[in-house]
Amino acid sequence: MEGQRCTLSLRGVLSIFLFTVLLDPGTAGMPLVYQMRQLCKFCDLELSSCSGTGTCLSNCSITSICVDPNEVCVAIWRKNETDFSIESLCHDWSMPLYGIMLDDYNSSTCVMKEKNTTSGMVHLCSCTGKEECNDMLLFSPIVDPTPDDQLVSVILVSLLPLLVMGIVIVGMFYWYRAYRQRILNQEWESSNKKRKPKAGGLDCSDACAIMMDDDRSDSSSTHANSLNHNTEPLPIELDLLVGKGRFAQVYKAKLKQTTSDQFETVAVKIFPYEEYASWKNEKDIFSNTDLRHENILHFLTAEDRKVEKQYWIITAFHSRGNLQEHLMHNVISWQELQVLGSSLAQGVAHLHSDRLPCGRPKVAIVHRDLKSSNILVKNDLTCCLCDFGLGLCLDSSLSVDDLANSGQVGTARYMAPEVLEARLNLENIESFKQTDIYSMALVLWEMTSRCEAIGEMKEYEPAYGSKVREHPCVESMKDNVLRDRGRPEIPDIWLRHQGVAVICATIMECWDHDPEARLTAHCVAERICELEDELDKLSRCSYSEEKIPEELKMAIEVEIPEEMVKITEIQDIIAVDCSVCDEK
Repeated sequence: MEGQRCTLSLRGVLSIFLFTVLLDPGTAGMPLVYQMRQLCKFCDLELSSCSGTGTCLSNCSITSICVDPNEVCVAIWRKNETDFSIESLCHDWSMPLYGIMLDDYNSSTCVMKEKNTTSGMVHLCSCTGKEECNDMLLFSPIVDPTPDDQLVSVILVSLLPLLVMGIVIVGMFYWYRAYRQRILNQEWESSNKKRKPKAGGLDCSDACAIMMDDDRSDSSSTHANSLNHNTEPLPIELDLLVGKGRFAQVYKAKLKQTTSDQFETVAVKIFPYEEYASWKNEKDIFSNTDLRHENILHFLTAEDRKVEKQYWIITAFHSRGNLQEHLMHNVISWQELQVLGSSLAQGVAHLHSDRLPCGRPKVAIVHRDLKSSNILVKNDLTCCLCDFGLGLCLDSSLSVDDLANSGQVGTARYMAPEVLEARLNLENIESFKQTDIYSMALVLWEMTSRCEAIGEMKEYEPAYGSKVREHPCVESMKDNVLRDRGRPEIPDIWLRHQGVAVICATIMECWDHDPEARLTAHCVAERICELEDELDKLSRCSYSEEKIPEELKMAIEVEIPEEMVKITEIQDIIAVDCSVCDEK
């Protein structure tokens, strides 16, 4: 057999030599008869020792001359269950082999690639241009991961959950901000649709008569303190003068929106350049975010209008006007008296409080110019305080000299006795709050004087009415309040209504000549709220066996000539312990 193979090999060499000579165009001047054909190794599916890795030889002993010029060398390596086999041949690259087309026949080397043929998965290569190029088979090396690569993979897999979680958190945060902004924009647009500004103005007696048209009348404004701009002034168009006072003028105005032709109705309080101190004091108090409350006017922003040489304070706008105007043109019911009085006391209580409802510390503030024209009436008939030009923050850092320099400020008609007499206790900051309580009592009296529950009533008059002139001076008020110990009159007819009688007793406690004897705003607010509950209970049991308490009936029905005696008895019957209120 070996001899026969040697003979075949020798014949092959001679044949190759003969064909080479015949095909050489320059040999002995002979004409070109044959075109050069591809020489390839040829094996008809023989066992192989090639393991499918690295580089190995086909070990085929037969060299074949490809017949067709399109034929290229092909090698096919297969792995069986127990061994390996190799097959090599010539094949036309334009024709499918075992159901697949040759895609690398132009290569000069035989690089094995895994293919899915009709006979199963094999490693196949094709090449041309080099003799017996399918003899040396090149298998792609299998790269084993290094320890460093494994460590990196472990780290990446470990950090993947944290990375995903971080992406989710950041995405949720941005989604929340976008959602919140969209909600705010919708509220802004819906509020514009609900607003119905009324034409016409009011002849206000003071610059505090800032209005606001707020159909929502809610406890918070989405726009309060939200306009934070430092460069360009807001696009505001002044519309109507609604108030004029000593320090400033108040206009109803239109705040234009940049995204549409719509506008927001606002109030603009304009100070001349000479009143910088008053503007700055009010701006600083309004800018305190702890001031926000449903019974305090919502502040938008403050501007230094250098072009107009003016200082502006921009707030929300109320169409109902201030309390003085409201009482002048309207008679109020008993329920409205409760709502107005309770909301006024709650606003003053929040102003005076040194803690927020959540318990966080807050700087107490005193108004020092509390009067009916400095109180606005919202659309739900609740009160909100405005005009803080004379307000004072009771900061613990203030010294006695600082408090003494604050001066005798306010409106003479509403000044407490100690302010008129200039004997305010500067050692105790509570004394400043007590002056506000006195002024609040006079406002409560004005409300009560216009309540239909008292029976026959007169036209509206401010506190002390005709006892003093329209704009009394300090000396005139001293004569009435200090020398005569006078107070606005509380007629007997007012006391026939159980609820009004309690309100009157509360008023008298609040305008007591002794500041220490006055109630706190918090106690007044709680007393009015509990009064409503008590009267509801009395009305429910008035038709049953459980009648109104005998002592309450005595206090109201028995003829007592002295008014002060009757008021004192009613005070003793009130079911609210104000000392407990103050501790709360």
